[in-house]
Amino acid sequence: MKTILVPIDFSQNTNKALSAAKQIASKTGAKLLIMFAYQPYLDDFALPDSVSALPVYQELEDSYREKLNACVSQLQQEGYRADAVWETDGVEPAVLRQASETNASMIVVGRSGAGSLLDKLIGSSATGIALHATCPVLIVPPQATTTNFSKVLYATELEFEEKEVLLDVISLVKQLNGQLTLVKINSDQQLNIQSDKQHVDEIQKELGIGREDIVILDGEQVMKSLEDYCDKVHADLLIVSTRQRGFLEKFLSPGLTKKLTLDTHLPLLVYHQKVCESQFQAPMVIL
Repeated sequence: MKTILVPIDFSQNTNKALSAAKQIASKTGAKLLIMFAYQPYLDDFALPDSVSALPVYQELEDSYREKLNACVSQLQQEGYRADAVWETDGVEPAVLRQASETNASMIVVGRSGAGSLLDKLIGSSATGIALHATCPVLIVPPQATTTNFSKVLYATELEFEEKEVLLDVISLVKQLNGQLTLVKINSDQQLNIQSDKQHVDEIQKELGIGREDIVILDGEQVMKSLEDYCDKVHADLLIVSTRQRGFLEKFLSPGLTKKLTLDTHLPLLVYHQKVCESQFQAPMVIL
């Protein structure tokens, strides 16, 4: 892992995201890119008509630049490799653009805990970033209490090719000195086209994951069962992988990844699978 992009707004929640990014950087040696997206709005200021807004804008911008530079300076004093990134765009487009331009290895973003009904319907910035970024995205919810990723769960469907993602996950968990468990929830919400045993045998043989580290459970609701199991084993991190979805799948089933990004109380790491055309011959259900 070379670089971790961390968008911040100096709130308590993005401070939690920064703590998580520091934990990963300390174990992987990655460089931290600390990004602030500045968007001044005149409506934010109750100014008389006779007063120019320009000095106020400049003062506000200067204060944010000072905070950003102070944050990066503090990280450097703590021994991290860190750079400041200043943007003047919306958070989501700015993050996605910077991730592409800097070839970021991971994005770590804090999720707001005070979303309105509209936020729940259209998704937050964190959700948009997680679903549209080309690199893995770690979402840190406001309820997160730890950044010591020692107990890691990977949610699998045991239906489609996940080897490429699992190789990356295994490598990361080893660097974090964590323990990895694969979890599959059998439910009517999920397809069950191929035998679980076939995939388990392949995972054991090709990736060296022990059978004791592959857990298959039954549950009526995948998301609730998954979160209940995370709580039961005191997981520190939940990992999911997402694929492009076909038309029928979008119509038949909502995306669990989007639900998890909005509601999970655990840090959630989202990977993106590369898919070939043959995988779209049947409707697919996404985690």
